Amino acid sequence: MKVLIIDDEKSIRNTLKDILEFEGYEISLAADGKEGLAAALNTNFDVIFCDIKMPGMDGVEVLEKIVENGVDASVVMISGHGTIDTAVECIKKGAFDFIQKPLDLNRILITLKNATEKTSLVKETRILKKKVAHIPEIIGESAPIRRIKEMIDRVAATDARVLITGSNGTGKELVARWLHEKSNRSSMPFVEVNCAAIPGELIESELFGHEKGAFTSAVKQHKGKFEQADGGTLFLDEIGDMSLAAQAKVLRVLQENKLTRVGSDKDIEVKVRVVAATNKDLLEEIRKGNFREDLYHRLSVIVIHVPALAERKDDIPLLVNFFMEQISAESGMSVRKIEAEAVEELKKHAWTGNIRELRNVIERLMILSNNVITKEDVIAYASPLFR
Repeated sequence: MKVLIIDDEKSIRNTLKDILEFEGYEISLAADGKEGLAAALNTNFDVIFCDIKMPGMDGVEVLEKIVENGVDASVVMISGHGTIDTAVECIKKGAFDFIQKPLDLNRILITLKNATEKTSLVKETRILKKKVAHIPEIIGESAPIRRIKEMIDRVAATDARVLITGSNGTGKELVARWLHEKSNRSSMPFVEVNCAAIPGELIESELFGHEKGAFTSAVKQHKGKFEQADGGTLFLDEIGDMSLAAQAKVLRVLQENKLTRVGSDKDIEVKVRVVAATNKDLLEEIRKGNFREDLYHRLSVIVIHVPALAERKDDIPLLVNFFMEQISAESGMSVRKIEAEAVEELKKHAWTGNIRELRNVIERLMILSNNVITKEDVIAYASPLFR
């Protein structure tokens, strides 16, 4: 844990440094507010101890600048001339705590422990928010990908239903998310349902909800995915795997913008944009009697086909760089360099698992290769069964 001590009294700085280094902390020192602020803005500290009374820039000014610049560190104010009013003012301005001089060792250590825990929670929360909120770009400059991006831009602002087709692992969900993100509904929920992952007997309850007591395990009322997505976008992934009974009820909702929960006779109005995706040929499924033709026509106002990676191999260099940076950010591994011959070798691969398979291969290469990924590394590790 990194700690910064800002105090114009050398004896205070050195005493705190000796104590905290003995406790295992990494300590940096600053003799005035200006020097301390520069250090706080340029280094990721976990906790900052800052004296209030200092020549030039005082501690309250330093605190204000630290908060203004979004520094994650917890700031503990220290002063030999403290009053309750001063302490309250510092806390209101964003300080974690206020400690009076002469400094008490036990109070310092307890405050430091609590402050480091708070800083860790703030950083973890920020990382989680970024992970949840961030939607990756659609990577590629090939003609098929350019057409998809243009289609998203044209269609997103409308309420037209969209059917996204393509093999597993091509990025159909990403297209759906960008349709939502660029729409007028972007501030409302994006709710995803994997129709293939929900047992047939539960799909109606998941989609339309149920009332308490509707069936044995219905111990309380449950809002279905359509209600959860009200005002936003409902993404029905793998729609081709939905049962015919559920298809009939989805069709009714699309026709009337109303649903009925399982175990209820009351209609509930919903305003949802439905985006569906499938890896199946739905026209063939219609011929086999597995999919309703009227539902197909309701869903396919706009059809966006996401090509297999084998159909857009010119995008592989861009995807490789993107995945290396992404994996590095997530895992802490350094970004590797990759030889041009290695990229060309990747282009020769069949990529039956599409984008998902490519990402797995890049992660495997980053783990098992040295600083530079070579053609030989690709030959050796592109398959999960190493040669």
